[in-house]
Amino acid sequence: MVETPLHSHTDLERVLAALETGTIRQVQRLVRALHPAEVAHLLEALPPAKRRIVFDLVDAADEGEVLVELSDDVRAGLVEGMDTNELVAATADMDLDDLADFVADLPEAVTTQVLRSLSQRDRERLSAVLSYPEDSAGGLMNPDTISVRPDVTLEVVIRYLRMLGEMPDKTDAVFVVDRHDRYLGSLFVSDLLTRDPENSVVDVMDATFQPILATMTDSEVAREFEDRDLVSAPVVDEQRKLLGQITVDDVVDVIREQADEDIRRMAGLPEEDDMFAPVITSARRRAIWLGINLATAFLASSVVGIFQPTLNKVVVLAVLMPIVASMGGIAGSQVVTLMVRGLALGRVHDSNARWLLAKEVGVALLNGTGWAVVVALGTMAFFADWQVGAIIGAALIINLLVAALAGFAVPLALTKLRIDPALAGTVVLTTVTDCVGFAAFLGLGTLFLT
Repeated sequence: MVETPLHSHTDLERVLAALETGTIRQVQRLVRALHPAEVAHLLEALPPAKRRIVFDLVDAADEGEVLVELSDDVRAGLVEGMDTNELVAATADMDLDDLADFVADLPEAVTTQVLRSLSQRDRERLSAVLSYPEDSAGGLMNPDTISVRPDVTLEVVIRYLRMLGEMPDKTDAVFVVDRHDRYLGSLFVSDLLTRDPENSVVDVMDATFQPILATMTDSEVAREFEDRDLVSAPVVDEQRKLLGQITVDDVVDVIREQADEDIRRMAGLPEEDDMFAPVITSARRRAIWLGINLATAFLASSVVGIFQPTLNKVVVLAVLMPIVASMGGIAGSQVVTLMVRGLALGRVHDSNARWLLAKEVGVALLNGTGWAVVVALGTMAFFADWQVGAIIGAALIINLLVAALAGFAVPLALTKLRIDPALAGTVVLTTVTDCVGFAAFLGLGTLFLT
């Protein structure tokens, strides 16, 4: 009888319960019943001490697959406790693209030992992957591909594949190359199986199927797979020489990592992969953005300080001014989020920027006017002062308009300065909306109430 896989939170609860009671055999049985990816998720949800205990119970044949699935910080912590022979054994059955990611984090002596364990051909192919940045198509690709010549028949290709005995995972096509290994086209497995075996490869292959340049970024690769609904794609150099292939499972990993990274960066956590990282490590990584935020808070406070005499005379302004800053911050954050996402997906260009700006200004004016009326009427009813209501309504419109302009302009400016807008955009925006909101509200209060 085949058991239904457990949900990850149930796995975690059972493993933790078994660890608490000291029943290591039960933990081992639970862990070895899981897929390597599920084991990786389980390890990332455990504190470091228990993480080491559970990893030691993983089947030796699965250690490599588990390590590949882990985030960088968690993997580094486990690798520190492994000896050279154990690390070399863990790499034995890794795909070369996974191995490239893995050896990049290993000590030099261990990397040398791992390379020595490979055949000459695999060493050369691994070196080809390592020669490209990790976040490029070349760094993402698997150099393990199947290529054929255009002048052979489909029957010959089928016999060749049977002789090989296996194909790389997620392969839906073999690649057609000339005698210099230059890419000519793709022969899809579906055509290989359904067309007349006597046909030549050149008559069946798709010569229009465009390869991916090794220098393309991983974000661009993900976009290509999304736009073209790809399962796999060949990777070539500038001379169209076939270097490897990228498959959809690699792209799914890229999309997931980028989504996680965007969430962390929006919170000022650019590098923290391990939620159970040591206190000192986490504190150091977060301190810089806390410091930047403190500096911007002092800047906003200095704006308020300019209007201290007004606040002393009209105390009600102090009660109401957080409303203006808060509304501006939320409105601006909405625009920043849309812009950051649009830039990441390549949807924002010089050709459509003016239209987007006009649209966001229109949205800000419409929402600003609507909510200004609501806030103004509420203020008049609560404080029985129509002047204060009118002032906060006007300040709200001003700040929402500025928030839209800043939310649009800040990500573009940061991108041109080669600063990640997902990381710094919210901090800059909050500073702008706070300062403008306070200045508009208190400035109007000074002008009309004192």
